[in-house]
Amino acid sequence: MSLPPDVRKLVALRLLESVDPLEPFELASDSWLHTDAAAAYDALKADASNAIPSETVRASFEAKWATRSGRAGRVL
Repeated sequence: MSLPPDVRKLVALRLLESVDPLEPFELASDSWLHTDAAAAYDALKADASNAIPSETVRASFEAKWATRSGRAGRVL
């Protein structure tokens, strides 16, 4: 069966609208947030001695990014 181009476009757009590729990710991330992340937060609130200063975390991320992007040794 051959459809006119405008009808094909409309059908394609309707099909794309019916598919939500983010739904599985959203469900998984919501589940993680309510279980693992909440448990980690509660543990940190109970004993803050395990906390890592934000400056340390940021420096670690910047070092990893510099290594991956070939900018090792450059100040960001």
